[in-house]
Amino acid sequence: MKRATFLGLAVFLAGCGGSGPREPDRVVVMRSAPVAFGPISKACLQSGRDGRTRELCGCIQAAADKTLTNSQQRRAVSFYSDPHRAQEIRQSKRPVDEEFWDAYVRYGKLAEQLCT
Repeated sequence: MKRATFLGLAVFLAGCGGSGPREPDRVVVMRSAPVAFGPISKACLQSGRDGRTRELCGCIQAAADKTLTNSQQRRAVSFYSDPHRAQEIRQSKRPVDEEFWDAYVRYGKLAEQLCT
């Protein structure tokens, strides 16, 4: 009886394989966010904000490295301790502030893409 059951099970399982074309194996590629260290990542880590991690702050720094100059990064660091300063710069009509704000917006969009 055991042999008959085993033989029946083996025949059933052999038929499950099918003879059609085999689907290719799926490959899952994990996307990892870039990580860097600099003035923005340091300010981010020291900010005391909920949700900050070394990885997130490093990713934000990597976005800054791609979009902001060193002096623009130093300027952006001031927003961590004085968020109202960002509003003042955003509303400023000075060409240097407008140029900075355009770069800062690009930085924010890239950080959102890379780090979320």
